[in-house]
Amino acid sequence: MIVGDFLKDNILLLGGSGTLGSAIIRSGLFYNLKYPSSSKLNILDQNKIEKFIIKNKIKIILHFAGMARVKECEKNKIDAYEVNIIGTSNVTNAILNVNKKLKKKIKLVFMSSDAVYASIKGNYKETDKTSPYNYYGFTKTISEEIVKLLDNFIIIRSRFFDKKKIKFNYSAKNIYTSALEVDDLVLYIYKIINKNFLGIINVGGPKISDFLKYKKYKKNIKPCDKKKIFDELNFKIASDASLNLRKFKSLIK
Repeated sequence: MIVGDFLKDNILLLGGSGTLGSAIIRSGLFYNLKYPSSSKLNILDQNKIEKFIIKNKIKIILHFAGMARVKECEKNKIDAYEVNIIGTSNVTNAILNVNKKLKKKIKLVFMSSDAVYASIKGNYKETDKTSPYNYYGFTKTISEEIVKLLDNFIIIRSRFFDKKKIKFNYSAKNIYTSALEVDDLVLYIYKIINKNFLGIINVGGPKISDFLKYKKYKKNIKPCDKKKIFDELNFKIASDASLNLRKFKSLIK
């Protein structure tokens, strides 16, 4: 693998205790990585973020912090708004201020979601209209607009899971996504940054049903119809959130 110049840069990871953040740290791909805990660097404190960026000469920020569980966001919408939207606003404004003060161009890599799409028909392209179907998707859609205030950003729309933490015992054979195992997503994030890409990009794997995807890692999981899943929830989830990956495949080939 070609080592990109960006690996010489100091990188700040926000959300290091989460599934994706933990996988980033574990991968060892990002050499000069700082990953302070939320108690030391809270995304709701813009002033602290600015000071940390300046003190540590940060050039790239991986903003992977936030409320990511759909059920939790639906139940606690005020908290989700504060953490996902206000938190992203604080990170973005901190970058804008530091860029202005020090004449820098810090790069922000923002982890968005396939939940910004309607997720009904599948094959969604980056240029398709956003139409979030639940509150989590709404917070990601608004956050994307905030990130676009920057000149130097990457917005990654994806879905991921940890193969070691598949807790449910059945899964739908007719719900489709382009979800990735988290360690695969980490590698792709590395490659995208290494390519000096800027803008919005879908990142994922082939379209596959939830059942077939999880059965690969949990052999005793049972299939069910999506109606069973829908009936058990009091919020909307995707039926076909599969992604058009033409841009992604062209970039990393």
